[in-house]
Amino acid sequence: MVPDQAWDQAKNVRIPLGRLCSVTAGPSGSLLDNLHDGPDGVPVISPPDITDYLTVDTRRLRRLPEGQAARLARFALRAGDLLVVRQGTLGRLALIGQEHTDWFYSSSCLRIRPRHEILPEYLAVYLTHPPVQRELIGRALPGTVPSLNSEMLSQFPVVLVPPERQRAVVAALADIDEQIRLQRAMADRLAALRPSVLDQLVTEERR
Repeated sequence: MVPDQAWDQAKNVRIPLGRLCSVTAGPSGSLLDNLHDGPDGVPVISPPDITDYLTVDTRRLRRLPEGQAARLARFALRAGDLLVVRQGTLGRLALIGQEHTDWFYSSSCLRIRPRHEILPEYLAVYLTHPPVQRELIGRALPGTVPSLNSEMLSQFPVVLVPPERQRAVVAALADIDEQIRLQRAMADRLAALRPSVLDQLVTEERR
């Protein structure tokens, strides 16, 4: 835990992520041999299911039979966890919500479980900040397929600011994200409208 006086001694405190969170690699592939595409069973989140917007795309989730879930209990997710892609699209992550409780994750992901010193939402936006992403990916283990591991991620430095500042950062970025969402929705509507406007103008010109 970061002592209260630390906030008075420095504007920002850089702390290894492992002091603020537990980091757990996904289960080995052999424990997930029986995944299927049917509607029954426990969902298992894989890298393709993690979007660019810190969310989980549930449309193509594979599932583990209910009878095999007990042996993977230590890999169960809960609200406030973060999932980071460790192989593939390195650094992409999702913030786990209440609706994902007791789901599992694949061996190509790492689970970050924040302790009370740091808000999950703050950590999510911090780790997706472009300069931080570049540093994180720059530390990936070399190989045919570059990868991250739990030890490296535990050592990764995180700028920890006071709790009230964390909340302010999250709130400010949430407002910006909402404006981005609205502008994208507007752009989509205009793009859909464009062909009909062109058709109408051409038709009027022919009259």
